[in-house]
Amino acid sequence: MNNWIQWFEIPVYKFDQAKLFYETLFDIRLEIMDLGALTMAVFPPSLASGALCQGEWYHPSENGVTLHLKVDSLEQALSNVEALGGSILQPKKQISTELGYMALIKDCEGNRLVLRARQ
Repeated sequence: MNNWIQWFEIPVYKFDQAKLFYETLFDIRLEIMDLGALTMAVFPPSLASGALCQGEWYHPSENGVTLHLKVDSLEQALSNVEALGGSILQPKKQISTELGYMALIKDCEGNRLVLRARQ
């Protein structure tokens, strides 16, 4: 079966702060798309199909769907989370030898995310 998740949207209020959070945490550049009532910061298509979204219908929440995002180094990513305005809810822990490690964080907007790495 092909990957049937085609696109994800992470709701944000403070667009510039959220953009900086994700760009710094993942060492990437997000492309801004202004669609009038909706402003998006799109992740590089080679890495993910999704965007940060600011608009009338977008409300950050720690109670919504939880995205699991891959990082090369949990230690490096976690060392930046709090300085970028986020918080660490669950420090690095092993899921299993097959699945690697995870940490649960809140981004600078209050969205809950899981960061995952092989080591």
